[in-house]
Amino acid sequence: MDRIVAQWGAARPEVDASPIEVIGRVSRLSRLVDKRLAENFARHGLENWMYDVLATLRRGGEPYELTAGDLVRQSMVTTGAITNRIDRLEERGLVERVSAADRRKVIVRLTPKGKALVDEVVHTHMATEEEILSALSPRQRADLAALLRTSLLALDDR
Repeated sequence: MDRIVAQWGAARPEVDASPIEVIGRVSRLSRLVDKRLAENFARHGLENWMYDVLATLRRGGEPYELTAGDLVRQSMVTTGAITNRIDRLEERGLVERVSAADRRKVIVRLTPKGKALVDEVVHTHMATEEEILSALSPRQRADLAALLRTSLLALDDR
C-alpha cells in the first residue's frame, strides 16, 4: 500500500491517496482472512457461509432455532440466498424446517448433527482467528476493534 500511495503521489500529487492506506489494507486483510477461514472450514467439509448459518443458530442458545427472516437479518444476505442455504444445509441433515404457529414464518432449527458439527468446528475456527491476530497485543486488538466499530457504525452497519 505504501508503494501505491507513493505512486499516486508522484503521478497525481494533487490527489489525496491516503485513504488507500486504510481501505486498501482492510480490503486485502479481508481477502486473506477469508482464505484462512475457508481453509479451516474445508477441513471440516464446510464452506464459510455454512458455518455462518450454523454458528448463528448455535450461539442463540436452545432450542437453536430462528426464523428465516432472522437469519436474513443476521447474515446480511437476500431472502433467496438464505432459502438456498437452508435447502443445502437441510439436505446434509444439519438443519431442519419446523412448522410455526404462523404459517407465513419458516423456523429453521439446528439438528443434533448440525449442533455436533458446529461445536467441533468452533474450536478450530477460534484458534484460526487467534492465529490471524497473533501479531497484535491485547491493547492493539481492543483499539482496532473500537476503530472498526466506529467505521462500521458510520456506514450504518448494525
